[in-house]
Amino acid sequence: MFGLGLPEIIVIVLIVAILFFGGGKITNFARSLGRASGEFKKGKQDIEKELKDLSYHDSDKDTDRA
Repeated sequence: MFGLGLPEIIVIVLIVAILFFGGGKITNFARSLGRASGEFKKGKQDIEKELKDLSYHDSDKDTDRA
């Protein structure tokens, strides 16, 4: 596409976004995106911990029967 690579296209899109929306809205959007990412990671860790606990308890039940 006109000899432009991915980094150049990203820079152009960012410049257009700053001109169109303004710096304030971009920072608020980035902050919200960061918070959402953090919440997602926390939820993922909680689910992984629950699954690990469940598998640990299931393995305890299996060894009790033997």
